[in-house]
Amino acid sequence: MARFTLPRDLYHGKGSLEALKTFEGKRAIICVGGGSMKRFGFLDRAIGYLKEAGMEVEVFEGIEPDPSVETVMRGAAVMEKFQPDWIVAMGGGSPIDAAKAMWIKYEYPDCTFEDMCKVFGLPKLRTKAHFCAISSTSGTATEVTAFSIITNYQDRIKYPIADFEITPDVAIVDPDLAETMPQKLVAHTGMDAITHAIEAYVSTANCNYTDPLAIHAIEMIMNDLVPSYNGDMACRDRMHDAQCLAGMAFSNALLGIVHSMAHKTGAAFEDYGAHIIHGAANAMYLPKVIAFNAKNETAKKRYGVIVDYMGIADKSASDDDKVAALIAYLRKMNDDLNIPHCIKNYGADSYPTENGFVPEEVFLERLPEIAANAILDACTGSNPRIPSQEEMEKLLKCCYYDTEVDF
Repeated sequence: MARFTLPRDLYHGKGSLEALKTFEGKRAIICVGGGSMKRFGFLDRAIGYLKEAGMEVEVFEGIEPDPSVETVMRGAAVMEKFQPDWIVAMGGGSPIDAAKAMWIKYEYPDCTFEDMCKVFGLPKLRTKAHFCAISSTSGTATEVTAFSIITNYQDRIKYPIADFEITPDVAIVDPDLAETMPQKLVAHTGMDAITHAIEAYVSTANCNYTDPLAIHAIEMIMNDLVPSYNGDMACRDRMHDAQCLAGMAFSNALLGIVHSMAHKTGAAFEDYGAHIIHGAANAMYLPKVIAFNAKNETAKKRYGVIVDYMGIADKSASDDDKVAALIAYLRKMNDDLNIPHCIKNYGADSYPTENGFVPEEVFLERLPEIAANAILDACTGSNPRIPSQEEMEKLLKCCYYDTEVDF
């Protein structure tokens, strides 16, 4: 038996933010990030719609990118005092992920962060509040997923919380919000989305319900991401739907070691002045992981099916040639989006540079621990090939130096 879980309601299309008018409850808390939702007027609109629905509204602002355990606990304390029956998370992946974790703590005040991180081990939610997620970026798809990523800055590790209980009750996918994204964010979130779709399709937990979502998302992203990056707003609107389809796929089919590695390298070099932004990490690591996974015959055939749908190689070509075509296509996409190919060339601003912000000797010194943490990540178990410690270290080296994966 398998399970397929999505939000109870998904409102999509321009103006779908107005769905907030229909909510029933007494009190709603809105969780937002660094100010873009306020700056573009969406926060005020959301407050207005909820008040129109007859609710008292509280706002929890300032959720940082890569939200911390401390932010989660602070937000949960505000919820405990306000006692909302609706939690409305609005913005990119960070405020929505943080609000999901706050929701757990609000419903179960004795729950520790370590308790939250037990994969598919959460108690029943919705005893106090329902959850609505409103995405403003086109990548994480956290508005429809059973996942949340929270950073423990003390050990410089990003932890995925994974449980169907944190799948939102309502998702609002309004492309008006996505049209406000800056260009760099379009690139990173878009590559996060295509990674979600590709990993979901080759995951060991893929099924007939997730495959069509993953494939159609890949086809849409292939056509719309680069034009969206270059300012085509019709493509930007379609990307908002495409990333959501990819999220529906991976929330149910799970992911693989591209995400394991991205989670464990993202904050690992924070003491050198920057994070490796999640979407950019995925973009750099995806071609390497495809080469690694393609040593598994089942995965290789499924990559071949992806290529057939994309139409980037002759259908009569060998699966090996199709894998090579997919890797080349993704590397070209990174070039078009101004994303580097490896950690060595990853600048503190995320753009390609000859000398990145992560020194070679620091990377090599931390490599064994990062590799061990990546293997233990919740996303590793559904990867087509489970790497050994030695293989994970070799793979991460390929991602640092941009060298060929031949093992």
